[in-house]
Amino acid sequence: MTLERFALLNVVGSRVADLRGWRRAVVAMLLGILLTAAMPPLFVVPVAFVSFTGLLWLLDSARTEMKPIRASALVGWWFGFGHFVTGLYWIANALLVDAAQFGWLIPFAIGGLSAYFALFPAAVAAAYGASRGSRVTRILLFAGAWTLAEYLRGVLFSGFSWNLLATTWTFAAIAMQGAAYLGAYGLGLTSILLFAAPAVFGKESGARPLCAAVTLALIGLLPMLIGAARFALAPSAGVDVEPGVKLALIQGNIAQQMKWLPEERANILQTYLDLTARAVKEGATHVVWPETAVPVALERAGEVRAAIAAILTSGNAKALIAGTIRLSPEDAPKLEAWNSVQTFNASGHMIDTYDKAHLVPFGEYVPLRGFLPIERLTAGSVDFSAGPGPETITVPGLPPVGPMICYEAIFPGAVASRDQRPGLLLNVTNDAWFGDSTGPRQHFAAARMRAVEEGLPLVRNAGTGISAIVDPYGRVLARLDLGQRGIVEGPLPSALPPTLFSRFGNRIALVLSLALLVLGLWRGRKA
Repeated sequence: MTLERFALLNVVGSRVADLRGWRRAVVAMLLGILLTAAMPPLFVVPVAFVSFTGLLWLLDSARTEMKPIRASALVGWWFGFGHFVTGLYWIANALLVDAAQFGWLIPFAIGGLSAYFALFPAAVAAAYGASRGSRVTRILLFAGAWTLAEYLRGVLFSGFSWNLLATTWTFAAIAMQGAAYLGAYGLGLTSILLFAAPAVFGKESGARPLCAAVTLALIGLLPMLIGAARFALAPSAGVDVEPGVKLALIQGNIAQQMKWLPEERANILQTYLDLTARAVKEGATHVVWPETAVPVALERAGEVRAAIAAILTSGNAKALIAGTIRLSPEDAPKLEAWNSVQTFNASGHMIDTYDKAHLVPFGEYVPLRGFLPIERLTAGSVDFSAGPGPETITVPGLPPVGPMICYEAIFPGAVASRDQRPGLLLNVTNDAWFGDSTGPRQHFAAARMRAVEEGLPLVRNAGTGISAIVDPYGRVLARLDLGQRGIVEGPLPSALPPTLFSRFGNRIALVLSLALLVLGLWRGRKA
C-alpha cells in the first residue's frame, strides 16, 4: 500500500507539526486532557491513539526549533499539566472536608502537584527532542523513556504511581492479563507502542510507514494477545474458591465530616456492630472492616472488642479483620500512632498487626514539619509512624494475608512480601475523602491490577465504596458501589501459582525500557 492511501493522516500530521508558540502549547495541553478520558472511569481508550500520536507530531515540530530540547520539554510539560490537572482534580474534595481551614490550598495543591508531575513527561519529551534517529527509532526511545518516567514518579519523594497508563485496560479483565507477565509498567510500555503507531505517518514520515505502524501495533498488542490466551484457560469465575470461607465486607458509608465528631462516635460504632451482626447471622466466617472504620483504637477499647466477640461467637465467624488506629502503650515515654490492620479471633483477642508503611504526605504526616506552617488533613495532632513495609499476617481460618492500607495498593511490585508470599491481598481504605469523584474509581482500578500482577485474589473494603471481592484474573465476584451502606458477601477465590511478575517484579519493565532507550540512542547515532 502506498502513502497516498493514508493521505489524511499525512495532512493532519503536517498541520499539527506546523503549530508554533501558544497554539502548540494549547494543543499539547488538550491532548493531555484527552488522555485522561482513556483512563478510569471513562475508558474511552481510542482517544489514547489521538493523544499520543498528536503529542509525537508536536514533538517532531519542536525538534526543528533552534533549541529543540527546550521546545520539546515545554510541549511535554503542557501535555502533562493538562493530563494531571484533569486526572487529579478529585484531591480538591479532601481539602473541602474542612473547607474553612484547607480550602484555600486547592489551587496550590492541584496546580502545584500537576506542575511537578508534568516534569516527568517533560523529561520524556526532552529525550525525544534530543534524539537524532528515524521517527520509528524515536518512538521506541519515547516508549522506554515514558515507562522509566512512570516508574520514577512512583518512587521519588515517597512516590505517586496514580493513573499509570496501563489502567486504560482495566475496563475488562481480559484486557489487563498482560500485567501478570510485565506488570503495570511493562504493560504501559507496550501500550505506548500501540497508541503511538499512527505517529509514523505525517510530515517527514519516511519510507514504508504502514509497515512500521503495523509492526509497532503488533508489538503493542502482543501482551494482550498472550493475556487473552491466559484468560481463556482460566476456570469460570467463582469456581475455584477456598472451602469453608464466607467473607463479609462491612461498608458503613460514614461521611468524612462525621467520622471523628465525638457526638457521632456511638452511632458509628453501632452501625458497624449492627452490620457485623447481620453478616454473622447470614453465615459469614470472616468479617472485614475498612481503614479506620470506627473512631477508637480497638486494641485499647476493651468494651468494643467484647461486643465484637459476642457477635462473632453468636455464629460461625472465626475472625474480624479491622482497619484501626494503633497507639503506643499508655506507659510509653511518648505518644505514637500507626494506621493499622489488626486481626481479632472470635474471642476478641488480637492475633496480628500490620502497620501502614507508605504514608500520605500532609494526610498522615507533615514533611519538614519544623519549616512548613501546615497541619495535616486527618484528625489528631500526632503524625503517624511508618511500618516496615509489605508483610504477611495471620488470620484464623484464612490463607496468609498481604495487607495494603489505602493508596499502598497503587504501587506495582510493592504490595506483597517476597519472603512469605500471601494467599490473598487485602486492601482496606477510606476513600470518603474524595467523594463521588473519579478518585475512588481510579483507586479501585489500580487495586484490581495488583491482583492480576500477583496472581492473588483481592479483598477490598472501602468505607464509602468501592468494596469488592476480586479473583486473581481481575474479575469482580461481588461489589458494593460508592455511597452505599451494606455488606459485600462472597467466597474467597483461591490464589494462582506465582506469576512471572510476582517472581521478577518491576525489573522486567525496567530492563525492557532501558533496552529501548539504548536501541533508540544507538540507532540515533548511526542515523
